[in-house]
Amino acid sequence: MPKRKAAIAVGGVAALGAAALLLPNANASQDQHDAAAGGTADAKTLKATAASGLAAQLEKILGDAFAGSYYDSGKQQLVVNVVSGDDNVIVQAKKAGAVVRQVENSAAELKAAARTLKTKATIPGTSWAVDPRTDKVLVTADSTVTGAKWNRLQSTVRGLGSGMATLKKSSGTFKTFVSGGDAIFSQVQGGNVRCSLGFNVTASDGSPAFLTAGHCGVAAKDWSDSQTGQPIATVDQATFPGEGDFSLVKYNDANTQAPSEVNVGKGQTVQIKQAADATVGATVFRMGSTTGLHDGQVTGLDATVNFQSETDPNGVDTVTGLIQTNVCAEPGDSGGSLFTQDGSALGLTSGGSGDCTSGGETFFQPVTTALQATGATLGDGGNGAGDQAGAGDQAGAGDQAGAGDQAGAGDQAGAGDQAGAGDQAGAGDQAGAGDEAGAGDEAGAGDQAGAGDQAGAGDQAGAGGDQIGGGADPSGSAGDQSGAGAADDGSSSGTDSH
Repeated sequence: MPKRKAAIAVGGVAALGAAALLLPNANASQDQHDAAAGGTADAKTLKATAASGLAAQLEKILGDAFAGSYYDSGKQQLVVNVVSGDDNVIVQAKKAGAVVRQVENSAAELKAAARTLKTKATIPGTSWAVDPRTDKVLVTADSTVTGAKWNRLQSTVRGLGSGMATLKKSSGTFKTFVSGGDAIFSQVQGGNVRCSLGFNVTASDGSPAFLTAGHCGVAAKDWSDSQTGQPIATVDQATFPGEGDFSLVKYNDANTQAPSEVNVGKGQTVQIKQAADATVGATVFRMGSTTGLHDGQVTGLDATVNFQSETDPNGVDTVTGLIQTNVCAEPGDSGGSLFTQDGSALGLTSGGSGDCTSGGETFFQPVTTALQATGATLGDGGNGAGDQAGAGDQAGAGDQAGAGDQAGAGDQAGAGDQAGAGDQAGAGDQAGAGDEAGAGDEAGAGDQAGAGDQAGAGDQAGAGGDQIGGGADPSGSAGDQSGAGAADDGSSSGTDSH
């Protein structure tokens, strides 16, 4: 059986160029606390992923004095909270290259507050996470938390003491977002389930696999790259609810080529180079099969979310250890990729409230935790090694395209140009942001085509080809399926998007 390119392009960051074009204001929003913290001439200028590593080092060095940290994306500096007035502590943090900010609440006190919330306020539609920028626990209640439930939550927060927590109301409803980066489907009793692929990995036994949301793996065992296609992968491990929301799904064909990249639309991919821990304040990107590519900032870590149980009307599915962000998502995006511009895999879409029109809160399973729990490693296990494009570059059949070899806005892909199986479109044959693929073009793995399937800035469909633009027909002509051959049929009735 010939090798087959994985139908799902895993969270890739090949699109530094793409991300920059699609999201020109990605770094525009800043937290008001960044200015309050200030910068120092001695503080190091760091990328978000490097700041995460420095924060981990300082947590060990400072011990009980460490009260959290966050990334000032405007100044590109790490801000560290300390609760001790010990000059030695401050000197150590400054020597390491961080901006030091003295705060009132210690990490231990904030964790104790979170434990109290778990004991007294585990109510469906609530969440909480420590926000190092305010040095408080941020408690959120969705629109279903009313009456006696709201009073109970409000009383619990007040009982934590002044200056310990902030309570806010969300207009949406916390729910899991079954769907994601490239669309994956499963046929179950009562209809179809749709999710998104997160990142391709290599399982501990060396077989090709991918990570997606745990609630997707619990909902169905066998997954396909098209709504009516035969299964191509089988769930090996799944965790949900509890300490995480992740699944390891192994490809049925051991020869499947599963590139370590994220398909961000229009034939553009982002190469995923490593897994990393998220940092509060960092700008991140999310790719999902329903809503495409969107950006935002990390707002909290180690979040606890209480979803209304999908199996018990009176029950609650509590998930802990999640990343909280203000990046939007919608049903079908579950399991999709959360990553940074420099190619670090951060998370898998779990759930949240709101949508990509009104915004909201979205929670993600940390990739580092999922890899550790499943024993998998990030990457393609050698399949297709050398065929991946560098940041912003796209490789032709086995070759690497130099910087600037992408087609500019308005360029059209040549009629009849095909991307070879396992290869990406040759340099110059790719459509830039807003480009339209010529009728009759076939998309190779990870490439999107389809006559008339033009995605607006930031609104490109992931594998599955779904557009989020108003009412556009997501289906392409024969041979014009988007994203690694994933058939687009997500709008059909009977599909349960997660």
